[in-house]
Amino acid sequence: MRIPFSRNVRLAVVAAATVLSLTTLAACGSSSDSGGDSSSLEMWTFKQSHVGALRAAAAEFKKQTGISVEVEAYTPDDAYTTKVQSAAKTGDLPDVLEVHSDGEDRVFGAAGIAADISGDFKGEWAARIQQPVQQSGLVTEQRFKDSQPETAKDHGIENGARYSVPLTVGTFGIVYANKKMLAEAGITEPPADWQEFLDALKATTAKNPTTGGLALGLKVQATGLTWVLQPLAFSQLGQQGYEALFGKDQSADFGSPNGIKVLSLYDQLTPYWMPGAQSLTIDEADQAFAQGKAAFDVGGTFTLAFLKQNGMNPEDVLTFALPSLKDGAVPDRALGPLALTGLSVTSTSEQPDNAKKWMEFLSTPKVAAQFAKDASDVPATELGADSATVLGPALAAMVESFKGTPQNTYDPNRGNEFRAPGYEQDDAGAILADLSPLKQQSVEQTAKKLRELNASFWAAAQ
Repeated sequence: MRIPFSRNVRLAVVAAATVLSLTTLAACGSSSDSGGDSSSLEMWTFKQSHVGALRAAAAEFKKQTGISVEVEAYTPDDAYTTKVQSAAKTGDLPDVLEVHSDGEDRVFGAAGIAADISGDFKGEWAARIQQPVQQSGLVTEQRFKDSQPETAKDHGIENGARYSVPLTVGTFGIVYANKKMLAEAGITEPPADWQEFLDALKATTAKNPTTGGLALGLKVQATGLTWVLQPLAFSQLGQQGYEALFGKDQSADFGSPNGIKVLSLYDQLTPYWMPGAQSLTIDEADQAFAQGKAAFDVGGTFTLAFLKQNGMNPEDVLTFALPSLKDGAVPDRALGPLALTGLSVTSTSEQPDNAKKWMEFLSTPKVAAQFAKDASDVPATELGADSATVLGPALAAMVESFKGTPQNTYDPNRGNEFRAPGYEQDDAGAILADLSPLKQQSVEQTAKKLRELNASFWAAAQ
């Protein structure tokens, strides 16, 4: 199971959940006042890599509270969604659900599956969570406004409600490198900038022409755009120049000199993609890297756990943020974290107080740190100055990439007001793939097609 790459995908995955009516769920029964009479909770997750970590935390939770937590995983994502939908109809939901943040949680809230816990997530509990993601799960004014059309996947959510609290955070644009392959090519340190990254790719492919390249699940059309080109463009052009690529002004869009420059930089990767990269899903690309078929792999913070599941020792992996351009507008670009998964209390739980105790327990620093080690994932809890010691080198390097200022941070959680309404990343990603790795279009032809695509979305919006 992999984290979807965009909130549109997250919402689409669970769109069918909105067919569940609040009336149907109410008939199944709900008891918001029943609190702690029972000593057993049930939790479901869609992440197999979290099961062991959650069960270990549950054992400690029982020691401290006497409350047991049974954790079950249902994978892949579509199977999990079907399981939740079916259980909602029959009244067999668990007490706690792990959800995709800022998408699935709101859809479940609109369908009456997830309860509003806005009155509980405050004080010390809220203060433990990393500041950039503290609003994850909350229905803000803008999110409520966006939900008003009846066609919205989360139509029916309540303004100010909170349908989840963050459990894990992360970002995209994290590069994984095989230490052994790098050493064979004479490389012992992560590249300091974009040119050094290209030099490293050149060295590993020269040493191993068929296995020394770069893996990325380019069959998922938007990955090249969102995981590589966009953070690269931010580094080259800065926030204003990056956002202008998607605007109406043709003097600054993808067809402009700035756009040509960014596309030319992206095209520098073309000689180094692993064979068949364009035909691989995200999972398949990561599996290929774990099997030694590529020296580098682009993913997210969540990729480490998947690599571990596929037999790769985290100690054999070097991790670093996608390098910036030394002479770009933002040579020290950071990657902003976003909430990836959260925890929701189901509206039918007969012991919501205990469910919330369990969720708050998972946010405590000691428990969150152990969860991170066990799951090879980044917790939403702020672990402080000792995070490097707590997390280990691979995870610590990823967390280090979060450390920036508002001016130098590429934030994938930022609003899309600079793009035309209805803008589709997959359409742009398909155009980009024809440039690299397919080599079917030139930089100039790609720039023209991206300009035309942007213009069509702006025209449709008017």
